[in-house]
Amino acid sequence: MSDFDVVGIGLNATDTLLLVPEFPPYAGKVAFDREMLSPGGQVATAMVCCSRLGLRAKYIGTVGDDLRGDIQRQSLEGTGVDIGSVIVRQNCPNQTAYIIIDERTGERTVLWQRAEGLKLRAEEIREADISSARLLHIDGFDIDAAAHASEVARHHGIPVSIDVDTVYPGFEAVLKNVDYLVAGSGWPAKWTGESDPFKALTALQAEYGMKVAAMTLGDYGSLARNGGRWYYSPAFEVSCLDTTGAGDVFHGGFCYAILEGMGLNQALEFANAAAALNCMAIGARGNVASRPEVEALVGKGRTGKIRLREDPEICARVASSLKK
Repeated sequence: MSDFDVVGIGLNATDTLLLVPEFPPYAGKVAFDREMLSPGGQVATAMVCCSRLGLRAKYIGTVGDDLRGDIQRQSLEGTGVDIGSVIVRQNCPNQTAYIIIDERTGERTVLWQRAEGLKLRAEEIREADISSARLLHIDGFDIDAAAHASEVARHHGIPVSIDVDTVYPGFEAVLKNVDYLVAGSGWPAKWTGESDPFKALTALQAEYGMKVAAMTLGDYGSLARNGGRWYYSPAFEVSCLDTTGAGDVFHGGFCYAILEGMGLNQALEFANAAAALNCMAIGARGNVASRPEVEALVGKGRTGKIRLREDPEICARVASSLKK
């Protein structure tokens, strides 16, 4: 039996949230209603979500030794996530972000900074930490570390899930070891040069051979390709207070669904629901839900008790592909 269901290697951040009645125009000025310190970060938040859903989760990454680093570590300690391999960088500030949230829509604008001293090095990753898991989840920001971790996972027959929304030079070294690619909405087009999401995901899968090539579509849900077949799951329409962390929670929900053996349609639906619930509160981990809570929202969507927001073109193209 593996020591952990999922091990996550990648970013964390401690955010300052500024809630404004409306986003100001360029060079404008607006008074904010509230200021909050909130822990977040791509992989750290995904692991919190996995733990909340009932998985044995471990997070590996670096934190600074300042107040924001302390806040991040303390936030993880109370979630059940194992942080025994987290590295504290001395005399280094933690990654931080200033996030402006438009209270009318819940949409956010992010300004972030990460000190070079926080870079995770390949030699700092222990093989035993990866071989002890059923699934490895990474974000690829520190490419050397991500490439090494994914290679170790591939050597041990452990599937690799990745969250990526930025084009990194040399990222091919990571992609060749990925089993589950779930990219941000704009990334496949940037990487492949194909603006059509169907062509972009097909090209990625053809070149790198990942089992699933998928992407989130913002407030329109998610799209995926597996075994030559397309899968589309629309988003859940909820009362959105803050979209911060929605993608990170989506990945946590997706990792959980894969480990639980859900089919791809069900996995996308489950992850969409987890992300939607998190948007109903303020902060990257404002409302990380339990499995019963996620399943309740899924049930409401299936029975029409809550509306689903779908992209008509994406939906039509997937339906058409199934008839061929």
